[in-house]
Order: sequence, then C-alpha cells, then structure tokens
Amino acid sequence: MSAVTETPDVERRVEPAETTVNLQNGLSCSLPADSPLAKLLRSKRTWIGPSAQERLGILRRAKSVAIVGASPNPARSSYFVATYLQQSSDYDLYFVNPNATEILGQPVYKSLADLPVVPDIVDVFRRGSDIPQVIDDVLAIGAKTIWVQLGIWNEEAAYYGESKGLTVVMDRCIKVEHARFNGGLHLLGFDTGQITSRKTLR
Repeated sequence: MSAVTETPDVERRVEPAETTVNLQNGLSCSLPADSPLAKLLRSKRTWIGPSAQERLGILRRAKSVAIVGASPNPARSSYFVATYLQQSSDYDLYFVNPNATEILGQPVYKSLADLPVVPDIVDVFRRGSDIPQVIDDVLAIGAKTIWVQLGIWNEEAAYYGESKGLTVVMDRCIKVEHARFNGGLHLLGFDTGQITSRKTLR
C-alpha cells in the first residue's frame, strides 16, 4: 500500500477590501478600504466655510480675540498661537480657561461670560464634541464669529452656528492664517513662495 503524501496547506493571500469612491466630476475610482485617502473621501464633508478673501476680511475687521482653551503650558499649541498673536498682531487678547489664572502675563477668565468685553473673534481650542456648547456660550455673550482651530471638526456644529447667525471658521489655525495674509509664514519656517509685495489669496 503506497503512502499518502499530504500536501501542506498553502496560505492564501487575502487582498485588502476595496471601496468605490464617487468623485464630484462624475467619475469613480477604487481604493483600499482602509487607506487614509479612502477614509478622507468617505467622510464627505459638506460644510464649506468662508473663502480666503472672507477670512482675510474677518481678521482685518477684528479688534479683539478671546482664546477659549488657552493654556499656560508652552508645549501646547494654544500657547504658541497666543504668543504669536500677542507679539505679532494688534488684537486685544483675552484668555479663557477655568483652570488657569495667568497666561503670558495676562489674567485668565473662567468663562466667556466673565470677559469684560464682547470679543470680535472667539478662537477655540476644544474637542470637536465640545463645540456645540461653546457656540451656545458665544451666542450668549453676543459675539459674532467663532474660529475653531486646525484639526478640530464638527460639521453639525458648524451648520448650527450659522443657523444662529454666527460666522463660523473651522479646522483652520488663526495664527497660520494671520501670518499668511501678512506675509509672515516665513517665521514658521515655511516658504511662502511670495517674491513680490502682491499677495495671492487661494
């Protein structure tokens, strides 16, 4: 009786699942479902904030900025932004943080309601899930513009704020935007690509 030779199982290669993404131009493409680009395209952001020209107008008209979530920790991005605005802008700055008393030599307020003035811009360093409550606080004091910092996104909150008459800027850094419009991005080590005094807005 001849011996039976067993064939070892061959591990089958499993190809990553793909997803089909429909583009705005009517075409479609297939991408690995777990790729960063596929995840980004699937997010389907529908809210569109102010244009570059409109953001420039917001920054130029403003006289005062309140930073909600300002931190006394030099390692935090809010501290970096506050330092830049204090040194490189003419804005009257107000810091809001219930757990701090002083930042960059200025007093810190526990809430927006405690501010001595109504700021032109409320710049926000808070989690996306906190933005609806911050919008309510902004509305309560009568401020007109909420600026939500880079990396923070809550589309429903953006629509909500606009429905209440607020100007909403979201997922943009006020420091970068201010420096960009004033030809100062080189201070961050960026090449502005600007070789004349004429600025191009995008």
